Amino acid sequence: MSGTRPGPYRTDMCGSLTAADAGREVRLAGWVHRRRDMGGVVFLDLRDREGLVQVVARPDGVGAAYEVARRLRGEFVVTVSGTVSLRPAGTVNPNLNTGEVEVVAESIEILAEAAVPPLQIDEHAGVGEETRLRYRYLDLRRPEMQAILWLRHRVISAIRAHYDAEGFIDVETPMLTKSTPEGARDFLVPSRLEPGRFFALPQSPQLFKQLLMVAGTDRYYQIVRCFRDEDPRADRQPDFTQLDVEMSFVDEEGVRVVTETMLAAVFQAAHGVTLSLPLPQLAYDDAMECYGTDKPDLRFGLEMIDLGLVFATSGVQVFRRALDAGGAAKGLLVPGWAARGFGRKELDELTKVARAYGAGGLAWIVFDAAAEGGVSSPLAKFLSPEDVEALAKATGAGDGDLVLVVSDRRAVANRALGEVRLALADLLSLRPALEPSDPAAWKLLWVTDMPLVEWNETERRWDPVHHPFTAPRPEDEALLESDPGSVKARAYDVVMNGWELGGGSIRIHRPDLQRRVFSLIGIDDERAEQRFGWFVKALDYGAPPHGGIAFGIDRMVALLAGKDNIRDVIAFPKTSSFTDLLTGAPDAVDESQLKELHLRVVPDPS
Repeated sequence: MSGTRPGPYRTDMCGSLTAADAGREVRLAGWVHRRRDMGGVVFLDLRDREGLVQVVARPDGVGAAYEVARRLRGEFVVTVSGTVSLRPAGTVNPNLNTGEVEVVAESIEILAEAAVPPLQIDEHAGVGEETRLRYRYLDLRRPEMQAILWLRHRVISAIRAHYDAEGFIDVETPMLTKSTPEGARDFLVPSRLEPGRFFALPQSPQLFKQLLMVAGTDRYYQIVRCFRDEDPRADRQPDFTQLDVEMSFVDEEGVRVVTETMLAAVFQAAHGVTLSLPLPQLAYDDAMECYGTDKPDLRFGLEMIDLGLVFATSGVQVFRRALDAGGAAKGLLVPGWAARGFGRKELDELTKVARAYGAGGLAWIVFDAAAEGGVSSPLAKFLSPEDVEALAKATGAGDGDLVLVVSDRRAVANRALGEVRLALADLLSLRPALEPSDPAAWKLLWVTDMPLVEWNETERRWDPVHHPFTAPRPEDEALLESDPGSVKARAYDVVMNGWELGGGSIRIHRPDLQRRVFSLIGIDDERAEQRFGWFVKALDYGAPPHGGIAFGIDRMVALLAGKDNIRDVIAFPKTSSFTDLLTGAPDAVDESQLKELHLRVVPDPS
């Protein structure tokens, strides 16, 4: 950011002026943020992208500045010439960077008049999202949105500077490519010159960046637009921005080192935060057992506890049946529950959470020295003194503490109780409200050793956990056909504050192994040749060991900006239903265009 802007309309930016500029003649340009006529003196807040400054127009001043100022309304575009002056004692505005000064206007020229806007250009104004997106060019004038655009710019600049310094090459990959049967649905683009044939917009540059490794590029990165026809949710858009990275002759540690230093550069540029490196690592299985998710939020504790040994011989039959069937009994300790004044209402809400994620219910046990048997619980009559003692020992529970238990198939128990853990964090306000510049506000880690594939019960097949080009651990290759569920992938995710920030893997670089993985996930030789033959053929010509990682830029910036929806950090986003209110897209096209593409629209039968 630079305060000076030599040119015909301005010499300085509004938000750059300080007490050191007092006495200097300046020319400013921008939008009228507010106008206040104080009965003889007109005060303007003049705004550009770098902030606000107060302009004063007096009737006894030089020129016609006062008369012009009286005609102004909000969002008029003006240029102002005047002298920077220190504000009178008692009128300093500590909430503005320019709050110590004002510009005494000598001339004001109206460059463009403005209609009354449908939203107030004020960062504190409550404006509906539909209006904000329909008039996005006005919404982007708000100081909050300008700050987000600056944050995004600093993040991307830091990323580029880092990878440039590390010897990576920025290479563009095609926007029109071939549809592939993996991942989400493709956006298809009909070919006018090849009737009945279609391009696909890329979901990611995955195969092309691997081809760049085969081509000897060695180190590649790209900040690229990607397209996925997925169902809407807060962290999805049909078109989004991805940081894509690939490198040759590396293992997992090599990828981690260059990635961590990139993240350190980003946090330094965004908030002046120095990350502590190396980042901690957590195996996928441990993450699921302790937190019930592969993207754990480590800003608070509440780790899940395996209570299988406690309840294997207890009188609680529902627990014993689940354990006898090979399931699990998982628990959470909530210290000081009784002292918080919570009751059945909160416990019923937590039970609803557990059931929403597949559990049959949520058992609760409050340790109460005054109660018969030492606990208060619907299960109290089934718990022997030995059971209570074993539960207290396993969890560390004391008087007034709460233990929550889910007993079910292990995957169900982990996931359901993991969601209860997150609900408890909200209920108990466990996530600290810290300034972005505080390193404690950010908890990053690597999650490693994921399964290569997972069983799809509906389709009765194995699906890749990452994508079909992820390499299995060498020691597990022999199990691909005999025990695929136990095969671990050479994959890794970066998780921050409960969100997956980025993910990647070491890739398959041998054609024989790639064909085996295709076969495992139900892609036979004929289909593999049809869809991926051009890629596998490249591996036949000598591919180096290679791996990489990709990050969602929108998600990264949203987290850094303290937003929970990526629409808030994209200049021109779609709505939650993936429509563009600004342009009216998607829209119908002329019949002549469809005819030229050999297409016709079939009426919706409903």
